[in-house]
Amino acid sequence: MPIYSGPIIDAHHHLWDLGMRRHPWLEAAAGERGGLGDLGPLRRDYLPRDYRRDAARHGVVATVHVEAGWRADDGIGETRWLETLDKAGGVAARYVAAMPLGSPEAAGLIEAQAAFPRVVGVRDILSWDPDPARRFAPRDGIMDKPAWRAGLARLGRHGLAFDLMVFPRQLADAARLAAAFPDQLFVLNHCGSPIDRDEDGMRRWREGLRLLSSHDNVAIKISDLVAYDHDWTLDSLRAVIMQCIDCFGPGRAMFASDFPVAGLHATFDEVYDSFKEITADFSEAEQRALFFGTAERVYRMETSSPGSLPAGQQ
Repeated sequence: MPIYSGPIIDAHHHLWDLGMRRHPWLEAAAGERGGLGDLGPLRRDYLPRDYRRDAARHGVVATVHVEAGWRADDGIGETRWLETLDKAGGVAARYVAAMPLGSPEAAGLIEAQAAFPRVVGVRDILSWDPDPARRFAPRDGIMDKPAWRAGLARLGRHGLAFDLMVFPRQLADAARLAAAFPDQLFVLNHCGSPIDRDEDGMRRWREGLRLLSSHDNVAIKISDLVAYDHDWTLDSLRAVIMQCIDCFGPGRAMFASDFPVAGLHATFDEVYDSFKEITADFSEAEQRALFFGTAERVYRMETSSPGSLPAGQQ
């Protein structure tokens, strides 16, 4: 098959205006986060025009904006801000909103977010590691807390997906969560974050990924492979991508950039050129699913609501 040249939905990226002072993790004094390395290059505005410039070569017709660490005391503010942005080129056609599912305010916040037609999912980052420099979540075991699970149970009535961000050590717990909520759609972020690159670490990731993929209500975003593979090669990316697709199949897998965060270690062109080269031998239907179809279905972009795809791409 030829290299994919059809329409693309980028299923995961971020935007921010740092002049608003709404992203505490990007403040100069915040330090490192999640094992990503020096965050200095991210401390600049990243707006729709910047995304369109980076993605110009790749036929992106729509994107999904995923919450970008907006201040927790302004739960609806990021969505309201996104609504003011230029939607040319389909940038931020859909949103995955931040949602502290275990908080007393969760019920009201879910209702408020679901009132925006472009909100199709929520994320409450669960990634925790014994090393404080690597963790995103404030504590371990959040997904087992009754109050948190009660919040998760509210998503289904609004048809909202849950973007699941965990480390490999948590994948078995995530599989139990998916089993406990069989009617809830989960979307695993960033390939399951294979952060430990030694033989044991990658084995733990592969086993956890296989376990989680056994639940049909889980899809996967193949995104930001370079976050924990800073000296990446096409072969090192291929090994991770093929494992994800082998576990989930093209019908439950989607490609995404995670820009500008992935830009710490790769250009946008390098990210998508790698996706295209690695899948060059896939069938046309498999390629379309990975680059477009799975994201279109999971994030409800086929509907005729505000921010849907441009005419001819629905």
